[in-house]
Amino acid sequence: MIPGAEEYGIDIEIGDGEIERALSVGPADVSPAPRLTFARNVFVPLTTACRYTCTYCTYYDPPGQASLLSREEVREILETGVEAGCTEALFTFGDDPDDRYTEVHGQLAEWGHDSIHTYLRELCELALDIGILPHSNPGDQTREQMAEVADANASMGVMLETTADVQAHGGPRAKSPGQRLDTLRTAGELGVPFTTGILVGIGENWQDRAESLLAIGELHERYGHIQEVIVQPVSNNERWREGSPDLETMRRTVSMARGVLPEEVSVQVPPNLAPVRELLDCGVDDLGGVSPVTDDHINPAYAWPALRELEDIASEADVPLDERLPVYDRFINEGWLSERIRRELDAETSSGERYRALTSATRA
Repeated sequence: MIPGAEEYGIDIEIGDGEIERALSVGPADVSPAPRLTFARNVFVPLTTACRYTCTYCTYYDPPGQASLLSREEVREILETGVEAGCTEALFTFGDDPDDRYTEVHGQLAEWGHDSIHTYLRELCELALDIGILPHSNPGDQTREQMAEVADANASMGVMLETTADVQAHGGPRAKSPGQRLDTLRTAGELGVPFTTGILVGIGENWQDRAESLLAIGELHERYGHIQEVIVQPVSNNERWREGSPDLETMRRTVSMARGVLPEEVSVQVPPNLAPVRELLDCGVDDLGGVSPVTDDHINPAYAWPALRELEDIASEADVPLDERLPVYDRFINEGWLSERIRRELDAETSSGERYRALTSATRA
């Protein structure tokens, strides 16, 4: 039983046979992708407050030290991104900050907000007004919280990480896999194109990895909303000194992801955290969001590669490299997007022309 599944009413049952089949998949059982994609984004770390204290995470700050970006600070970041040709505004913050962060809540109240999600809504609308598509990753969300912001986002996301109960999540505020899966399910019920993924090397075993991927796949089969699954290795930083998974572990895990997930779901490996060149033959088809103007604030010690490096990776693999939007083309073509997002994509503005150029092949 997945920890927390009963509490959140998660009715996912994965049989031993499914896990055995997943565990049997290796690099020889999958094929390299015929092309690679990436998104050009600008990273907006809205607040570093987080209810969790995961031992591998450098993103969160303790109460009294957590930051909260103002509207004008966000505007400046977004405008810099638009000037650099970015099409995705990646809004991130720690999972629903609780009442430990009184300064953050006080500032939100001063700005006229009773929650971080109503503030996020305001900033997503600001991004659309400026000409860049929001992709928000605010961690675990209730149905009410997600509904508050969903129609102002081109897509959203949260990392499942693992269905296992691992020590790296330990303590009184441990993440619940059941709650994570509930967030994925909520996105499906609300019709939100969604990104998720697993973390490799945080204490999970091979069965846990297989179960995590199969659980994601099962939710996608129900709702059709998962656009990509990230296979991300944990990396050493100031809080985590237990190392990263070795190359063979990553090759097998990426292959398993490609082997068990539906064909339309992309398998992404972040090029600043993983040896992408050695993983391309395992079915990777996406390199994720890469920013020409902002740091990876979740992994600040690991710089984004330049576009030229992505081009070199694709050239070595002898496949084309295509830029994509934060929402995949099939969701645009199948009518998943809200009227607000569709209106932005169809707008007769310079940004609209840029969006259309990126999706012209599928619209033709």
